[in-house]
Amino acid sequence: MGIDMLHVADAVAREKMVDRELVLEAMEQALRTSARKTYGNKEVEAVIDRNNGEISLFHLRTVVDEVEDPENELTLEQAAGMGEGLEVGSVLREPLPPIPMGRVAAQAAKQVINQKLREAERLRIVEEYAPRVGELITGIVKRVERGNVYVDLGRGEAVMYREDQLPRESWRQGDRVRAYLREVRDQPKGPQVFISRSDAGMVLKLFEQEVPEIQEGIVSIQAISRDPGSRSKIAVASTDPAIDPVGACVGMRGARVQAVVNELHGERIDIIECIDDIATFAINALAPAEIERVILDEENNTIEVAVTEDNLAVAIGRRGQNVRLASELTGWNIELMTTGEQARKRAEETEALLATFMNGLDIEADFAMLLIEDGFASLEEIAFCADEELTAIEGIDEAMAAELRSRATEALLDKASAEAEAAGERDLTQFEPVSPELAAQLAVIGIVSVEGLADAGLDDLAAIEGLPTETAEKLILAAREASGWFDSTD
Repeated sequence: MGIDMLHVADAVAREKMVDRELVLEAMEQALRTSARKTYGNKEVEAVIDRNNGEISLFHLRTVVDEVEDPENELTLEQAAGMGEGLEVGSVLREPLPPIPMGRVAAQAAKQVINQKLREAERLRIVEEYAPRVGELITGIVKRVERGNVYVDLGRGEAVMYREDQLPRESWRQGDRVRAYLREVRDQPKGPQVFISRSDAGMVLKLFEQEVPEIQEGIVSIQAISRDPGSRSKIAVASTDPAIDPVGACVGMRGARVQAVVNELHGERIDIIECIDDIATFAINALAPAEIERVILDEENNTIEVAVTEDNLAVAIGRRGQNVRLASELTGWNIELMTTGEQARKRAEETEALLATFMNGLDIEADFAMLLIEDGFASLEEIAFCADEELTAIEGIDEAMAAELRSRATEALLDKASAEAEAAGERDLTQFEPVSPELAAQLAVIGIVSVEGLADAGLDDLAAIEGLPTETAEKLILAAREASGWFDSTD
């Protein structure tokens, strides 16, 4: 019986891939649970001899000053003669006769063992696979249910949901799978290992395997945008000027990139050098389209790209794929248009700006066009620019520059006053703590009334250059007091 117990423990440990000691501990816990039915409230310890498998049961009794549980406690006087060196806190182990294992007790013991083993298996899977998140992992298809693929990893099971698979991929039991370990999640019903072939990390790890320069840290992949199964764009950079990052990833006669393409069942991969010049980077990211003109709007993080009519379809790509992937890769919103559309848009913007300058600054069309041609695109830019920016324009001296800034500020204040009046709120220009110059700056960030200032936070006012935090706090507090935030309701 004893040796059989050890054989069972060894077999279960191999099957569940857990430590033999843990199986024996589970068996001991099951024996303690079963012993409660025979020995009632006695504190029982079960021990399985690791050499011969013999089972021993002991009644544990603790030496205490004052007995509260007579069955499991005794005083130091009661314990006299039962052992040497006993003191309060010592535990006496009194042998108990073995217990018969009936059907009910055996079933209870089995449940305890299974629960213990499930907990151990869960812990083992989490400890083994959680540190490997972000790696490529290989397994064998175990089963396919409702489009989800369950993969045997050898020491655990992973699931690859339908959305984590490449389009048109089909899997059968016994197929070999290589995928990206996306997540390990410890759930009440057991740990789940999630793998993916559609994640951008799959492309990253495949290139790391194929390109030695990436493994060595000379070449790095800066960004990836992916339409799984169809097309990917990757931006690469090199720390060594002598190493071409694009050439390193392509490989001799395209061998390296072709190995990745083959693993992804023909998914096209565009490799683009990552450079600081965002305009050039965007042009390269939109390849194979030929770009005519690029205009950056840094404030709105937008790139306006003009192409010829013939190149528009190529730049957009099938279902907008090319421009969408280029936008994701660069991190900028790319707006595509034809050169004709861009010219019309520029003409409309110029006409609107011309009217704004003529009306707001009270100047002639020729003078307004001079400002536009020099790069001024709003009244705000004129109101808050340095003298040198205006006096650099031919025909504008310091006095004229000061007058232009004054008129621009006044135009901004008039607009803010009109907006406050339309909203039925108090004009900031009539609020003593706010100077006209500051009121104009607040108007630029959308704060045009006392109530608007009261609702603002320090983060909002942080956009105003040169405004100390302490001053901003005082202004907001004053606006809230003026708006009645602190009035008593009594």
